Amino acid sequence: MSDLAKIPVTIITGFLGSGKTTLIRHLMANPQGKRLAVLVNEFGTVGVDGDILKSCADENCPAENIVELANGCICCTVADDFIPTIEALMAMPQRPDHILIETSGLALPKPLLKAFDWPAIRSKITVDGVIALADAEAVAAGRFAPDVKAVDAQRAADDSIDHETPLSEVFEDQIACADIVLLSKADLAGESGLAAARAVIDAEAPRKLPVLSMTDGVIDPRVILGLNAAAEDDLDARPSHHDGADDHEHDDFESVVIEMGEISDPEDLAARIVRLARENHVLRVKGHVAVAGKPMRLLVQAVGERVRHQYDRPWGTERMSALVVIAEHHDMDEAAIRTVLLG
Repeated sequence: MSDLAKIPVTIITGFLGSGKTTLIRHLMANPQGKRLAVLVNEFGTVGVDGDILKSCADENCPAENIVELANGCICCTVADDFIPTIEALMAMPQRPDHILIETSGLALPKPLLKAFDWPAIRSKITVDGVIALADAEAVAAGRFAPDVKAVDAQRAADDSIDHETPLSEVFEDQIACADIVLLSKADLAGESGLAAARAVIDAEAPRKLPVLSMTDGVIDPRVILGLNAAAEDDLDARPSHHDGADDHEHDDFESVVIEMGEISDPEDLAARIVRLARENHVLRVKGHVAVAGKPMRLLVQAVGERVRHQYDRPWGTERMSALVVIAEHHDMDEAAIRTVLLG
């Protein structure tokens, strides 16, 4: 690559648990001859997603090319975190051919797009494309899309509700900024679910968008990389609920890190997490847990009541169990969460 060529950047956005990390793992394993770098923006203080990706590092995407930004929303910490990180990647002895950015599940993509106009980097990188992931099964069920009748019912029941829920606004902004929408977990949704999800996306999108389905993050990289969208120059075509605002708030969501000792029964932990979703309306749980008598660490990822856990790799020097729990602000009760998880 010429030193004068702009490095393409793909922004991968999507709601909690939509499969962004799984997709990036697939791209890392199929780099199409490109040297990759990855930026991971965590919501919370435990770098679970970054740790998962670093375990997949190879010569095409070495561990030093995988960077975590855990100090807050990437578009709120542009000057302090994002710009210096991009500059550091471009100054590496072997400059990456392509950069992947995994945003937080709660991030609004448009403020991040605006950051690419910063003088320090605008002549050096370009947004190749914005890829929005959506959980096909959830979208088909209407969980992350606005329901006008339901909103009207809420308004009638509570005078304090005069806007759509934060979750629906995040979902809409991600779709509106996208160049391609990927419906993940297609195997769980089935054909009818995929059709329903596509109808929701088509209704929300401000313009006609390609909508593709995938399972386990597997999709031909040639379909989503090399779009040459120059999205930073195309902001007007990507409307947002927050257009005209100087910033955006993340006070609608909170995260807490629950540290715990070794557990003896992963299924019991999974049942406790299901209980958190049902009784405490927790949105997301993710982390690593030590299981008594097991040398491998247990990777735990949950979206609502759907809990997945698997042993991913041996522990290092310290067996520390920690789970990041994310909920909307009004549902965050740390004491109750600790009681459910720790007993």
